[in-house]
Amino acid sequence: MSWPQSEKLTQSVVAMLRVNLGLQPGERLLVISDLPSENDWQLKETGELEEMLERAMLGRMLADIAAANYPSNRVSFHVFPATGSHGAEPDEATARLMLKAEVILYLTTYSLSHTNARAEAGKNGARIASMPQFEISMLAPDGPLAVDTKQVSADVKRFATLLSTAKQATVRTEYGTDLHFSLEGRQGRIDDGLFLSPGSFGNLPAGEAYIAPLEGSGEGHLVVLPDCPAGVMPAGWRTGGTKPPGWYPGLQDAMTLYFEKGEVVKLAGGGTIGDQFRRQLNLESDDPKYKSRRNLAELGIGCNPNARRPDNVLEAEKIKGSVHIAIGDNAHMGGQVDSDLHEDFVQPQPDLILDGKAVIVKGKWQ
Repeated sequence: MSWPQSEKLTQSVVAMLRVNLGLQPGERLLVISDLPSENDWQLKETGELEEMLERAMLGRMLADIAAANYPSNRVSFHVFPATGSHGAEPDEATARLMLKAEVILYLTTYSLSHTNARAEAGKNGARIASMPQFEISMLAPDGPLAVDTKQVSADVKRFATLLSTAKQATVRTEYGTDLHFSLEGRQGRIDDGLFLSPGSFGNLPAGEAYIAPLEGSGEGHLVVLPDCPAGVMPAGWRTGGTKPPGWYPGLQDAMTLYFEKGEVVKLAGGGTIGDQFRRQLNLESDDPKYKSRRNLAELGIGCNPNARRPDNVLEAEKIKGSVHIAIGDNAHMGGQVDSDLHEDFVQPQPDLILDGKAVIVKGKWQ
């Protein structure tokens, strides 16, 4: 285990607080991280636990850097037990604490983006950067935070407009994905990394346009890759490993999700991760909790030219030329389904067709 070194992060952290969040003198800044729960300690491998602890330590260092460089601000750091899944609500004490800050960083393992706690903090005026599974490499001089924010913002807005005006969408890949759904009546949204007005919210690193498909409209299937076949590795990929990573963390076998009427009705393959999803989705149950998890929730388009990591979903879904499909909650992004799960699956080198016109072909913008 190697803890991050604060002196190497200071310049990037200060730039993030200034450029992305517009931190002003006197504002309250809250940095939140999650720690392994009792269940995590029992079930997770040592390496996974170390990553969670390192991320929490990184959160503490970000708070320390902020306090040292913004002495007029009230900076606090808070940890809470990990929820166990993306989109699950944090404990009540953590949710209440979010209502007491103007600027919040979620440096967590499990995403809080699609939660009522985040939404309420936003309604209260907080500017929020959600950074689930954040890694130090994202702060590198050529990393996904070090981009031309004006260009990324322009690209994101262009695709959000295309999504807003489209009625039908199709996503296809040469690896088997073929999924169709309606966008009618839905608005494309932007995540450009600039959270400067009260209530603004998004990811860091940022760079995507996204939309909630119309419930009940999704038909087809989605293939999640276990590895990176030749030709689908992002340009400039780097992790230091010898084996190319897959497009979903830990996935060993290809996994296919089958959709009918906007809901997952079958999940094939995926090995142990596929088994985990089959338990989470409980495909035989009519319980509203499980049905909400099976909802086709999101179409997203990656627009960040510095995003490279296919094995980290936070960064992978921002890779320029990729798209991602999510299941579960969409109530926090313009949809009607409130769920305790929101899970993204990145599609490399896709075709994206809107109202019969190809806007992305094999990962290339048209």
